[in-house]
Amino acid sequence: METWRILAASLLGVAGVLAVLMIMARAREKTGRWQTVAVTGLVGVTALALTCILTLTVLSPAASWWLAGGTALVVAVLALAS
Repeated sequence: METWRILAASLLGVAGVLAVLMIMARAREKTGRWQTVAVTGLVGVTALALTCILTLTVLSPAASWWLAGGTALVVAVLALAS
């Protein structure tokens, strides 16, 4: 496996975990129900795992880096805005 794939997947994983946590917090604020937060977390972690696996295996270099960089950028903006 190429090094760039591992680096892109790592960046995507770290930024994705932070994004999932922020989205779960937002769901808790809006609904106040732990069931909604659990479903939100499950869906987010599943989507993150799928995109990390695709980054590690089949996505092109441009698509992998755009996905990882875009996710990191969105998380940084959301963290600074809150």
